[in-house]
Amino acid sequence: MMGAEAEVMHGDGEGTQDPIPGSARSGSTEQWVPRRCLPLRSGAHPSCSRSVRSQLPAAPAIFQAGADLPGATLRAVPACLYLRKRRGVRWPPARGSAPALGLDAGAGRGRRCLRASAPRQPSPRCRLQMLSFFWLRCLLKMVKENIVIPEEILSFCCNGFQGSTSPPCSQDPGEREEAAGAMASPSHPRNPTEVQMSQLVLPCHTNHRGELSIGQLLKWIDTTACLSAERHAGCPCVTASMDDIYFEHTISVGQVVNIKAKVNRAFNSSMEVGIQVSYEDLCSGKHYSICKAYATFVAHSSSGNKVTLKPLIPQTEEEKIEHSIAAERRRMRLVHKDTLKDLLTRSRQETELETRDGSVAVPAEKTRVESVELVLPPHANHQGNTFGGQIMAWMENVATIAASRLCHAHPTLRAIEMFHFRGPSQVGDRLVLKAIVNNAFKNSMEVGVCAEAYGQEMSVSRRHINSAFMTFVVLDQEGRPCTLPMLAPEQGDGERRYREASARKKIRLDRKYVVSCKQTEVPLSVPWDQSNKVYLSYNNVSALKMLVANVNWALAREKEKVQMYTLEEDKFLSFRIEMSVRIAASQAFSLLSDLRRRHEWDSHYLSAELVQQVDDDDMIYHVVSQTLSSENKLQDFVILASRRKPCSKGDPYVVAFRSVTLPTHPATASFTRGETICSGFCIWPESEEMSKVAYYNQATPGYLNYVTTNIAGLSSAFCATFEACEKFLLKNKEDDLIVRLQSL
Repeated sequence: MMGAEAEVMHGDGEGTQDPIPGSARSGSTEQWVPRRCLPLRSGAHPSCSRSVRSQLPAAPAIFQAGADLPGATLRAVPACLYLRKRRGVRWPPARGSAPALGLDAGAGRGRRCLRASAPRQPSPRCRLQMLSFFWLRCLLKMVKENIVIPEEILSFCCNGFQGSTSPPCSQDPGEREEAAGAMASPSHPRNPTEVQMSQLVLPCHTNHRGELSIGQLLKWIDTTACLSAERHAGCPCVTASMDDIYFEHTISVGQVVNIKAKVNRAFNSSMEVGIQVSYEDLCSGKHYSICKAYATFVAHSSSGNKVTLKPLIPQTEEEKIEHSIAAERRRMRLVHKDTLKDLLTRSRQETELETRDGSVAVPAEKTRVESVELVLPPHANHQGNTFGGQIMAWMENVATIAASRLCHAHPTLRAIEMFHFRGPSQVGDRLVLKAIVNNAFKNSMEVGVCAEAYGQEMSVSRRHINSAFMTFVVLDQEGRPCTLPMLAPEQGDGERRYREASARKKIRLDRKYVVSCKQTEVPLSVPWDQSNKVYLSYNNVSALKMLVANVNWALAREKEKVQMYTLEEDKFLSFRIEMSVRIAASQAFSLLSDLRRRHEWDSHYLSAELVQQVDDDDMIYHVVSQTLSSENKLQDFVILASRRKPCSKGDPYVVAFRSVTLPTHPATASFTRGETICSGFCIWPESEEMSKVAYYNQATPGYLNYVTTNIAGLSSAFCATFEACEKFLLKNKEDDLIVRLQSL
């Protein structure tokens, strides 16, 4: 492969060499090269075209013309990987001393040799394939023969593999960019925890309608998420919980399910894994979203103890947003039970049955299902524990049977409520699965499922493994939900389950309305009450964190220590003002989170009254602004303030604001009710005594003129306000420290 168009040569035995006659000196001097020669760009014959030479990788220093090979290298490298010097003649020959080389198959039986002949021009694709196969064969040969691979040669071969598919160095810059865009990997590095699974839906995966069983899909989801978690943890992981899952479409036989999972954030011993599921129609090539889910996994060592996880460093903007909001989702999971209990405590204890014309109530007892499953090795993972996805599949099966007994039709699973695994089960355990319809609404029903495990047939005690609540609908031929029969709950526990199902439905609607919607689809002021306080707080903080994580901020103005950035996105213009202040981050967080002191440094605030102390982290204020509206009235706001301390090192202190609606504080004729979409502070500690304070605001139309005036430099009110904020922080940091010490 040396010279102009030399190719991989094949010989009879090891070390066979072929003579290459020189041009004028062929009678007196011969050059010898091995039967398989390493391609060297620097040794390409001058008769090669420039484009051909550019396709060959650069040779290492030990292979350059005139270089002497050390004896150790000659002994370590097989004959197929180096050039041998004979009779003082070096390879490559001097410029103009040899003709172009071609291939002549007539040199003898079973062998090929290099002869002077017309050059042959293989296609670029063929040439790249030959180079790749040649390098691979060389490396495999050295490994097989236990030969020590010199670092220079190993680096050369690795670079050769990369260079064989990269654009030639001699290309013009425009051609090189075009080729890189077509063939190169994405500009951002792939998340090391990302796992992708693609499954073709076969008849064995489907139900009677030819649609993919949700149980089978849950098994695939759990497997993919577990592999992603273990890729980050480096040790076995178990499923701890799964957030709400809403299934948007059904999947038919012959379609492809694509599942992508990656770790969003690692906490102490648990981690959140984000899962995206879509399906692909092979005939049309279109892709459709199925669901998006979040699962929590816990890492365990071989001895069964919890493992402290290494932190995950997000790279892309999307990963930074998910990493930041994962802390909020974790907080929402921890208070989920308390939210349900609080709602049930405040609701009426009497069970009010719904009445429907011409409908007869079905006793809940008729929908009860109980089934037992024996956990076999195929049902367990590599740790011997039952797959979480397998348990979910069994639970979905009995829930479907219970739902069918109510409606006497084939129901479709639409949603799965957030659930937690309370303990593991192993191979040999018996799993008892119980299901019953808890409540039947007009177009949907909730089925409760419980999984318990025991080890021996005569065992009395059973371990609670999991409980889940699944929502089913019945669709007609046109895909519209049908009206369901009423349910008559059992006395005692049945009535409790009936009320809890109604409370969970309200929570699901609140969560879907506040949390699942896109930020631009959520109204400015959402009605606040005890049932949705957790989700409004989540939405408030997550919206600010999404704004902070955006990478498209552009510096608009800079005045002394104050920088002002802008972000134009969708229908909103957002701005950010930041500066460094000589104050501890915790002190700045304490001072800026109290809106009752905002008027001391912000001239736009006239007063702020604390209306309701929701909890330690959330407060509702009634704020009166000095800014006049178009009606020549003062503006007032009802604002939810949510505070968050750092969840882990590197996180900022967060104070988020958004408008809410309170029945106790309706709009009055004295003020013009104003609204804020998303605003707040983020405070990063730079040292023990220095902090970077940044204020974010997503401008509403009524506030837009004031914002653009400051951005254009026609006003310095923003900078002056922030400088006043700095003076306020420096003036009160000692007083705040004293107050905090007294409260301890």
